[in-house]
Amino acid sequence: MPLPKDLDPYANPRAFYGAELRRLREAAGLSQNELGERVFCSGTYIGLFEAAERRPQEDLSRRFDELLGSGAHLRRLSLLARQSKVADYFADAAELETRATSICEYAPMLVPGVLQTREYARAVTRATQRLASEETVDGHVGARMERAGMLLRDTPPTFWAILHEAALRVPVGGADVMSAQLTRLVEATRAHPHLVVQVLPFVAGVHPFMNTMVSLMSFADSPPAAYTEGAYSGQLTEEPGMVADIQAAYDLARAMALSPEASQVLLESAAKEHATHGNRPGSA
Repeated sequence: MPLPKDLDPYANPRAFYGAELRRLREAAGLSQNELGERVFCSGTYIGLFEAAERRPQEDLSRRFDELLGSGAHLRRLSLLARQSKVADYFADAAELETRATSICEYAPMLVPGVLQTREYARAVTRATQRLASEETVDGHVGARMERAGMLLRDTPPTFWAILHEAALRVPVGGADVMSAQLTRLVEATRAHPHLVVQVLPFVAGVHPFMNTMVSLMSFADSPPAAYTEGAYSGQLTEEPGMVADIQAAYDLARAMALSPEASQVLLESAAKEHATHGNRPGSA
């Protein structure tokens, strides 16, 4: 996969990284496949870096430098090119999310980021980053709202979300914020035919993911990938066997969840319960 001729290497740090990797590779007389073999990845993966379609990896960039004799040049460039509006552990997955044709997500405790209201997102961000400045919080909330724009694209991905019932009950931001958030979920599923929401009820008992957030992404031109996340950490995997195992577990969770129609009823009921609580005298 050669670097596109119309790609400006000075357009952004990632494009410059790709141009420099290609320059150094060609100076060493190596094809993309040959370089990939020496650093234990595919030639296609090298091409994605050179085309600025994937964020550079620091460890891989260090191996490039060792092989191509470029000191620490590519590793330093990778640090610049990896800057992102989202948490670093999520950044690679967030990038793939923009290319996905379908996304299947399981959320154990919180509404998925792309479905959050601004007020809900602010409450979550403030709870997890209590010492952050308002500017930092605003930046994270803004980035989350930008991600939500994927549902409004001309050709949006199919988005299938399974929420554990716990995500409906924990009053993130207070009763009014929760009521508005759950109402937003109901309205979104009615407005977007490519969006499906299911609820995994408490009565379902033990299930494959428990406390793990999972996102499965499929693409038109590359193999699927899976992202799992815990508190302040996340992992992206593209290893076929692992992705297949996560897909099988997701299918089981989907079978254990309420139907989309029954889930809508539960979402509406939970929204009303939060609204009623918020209207009680003395309620926050």
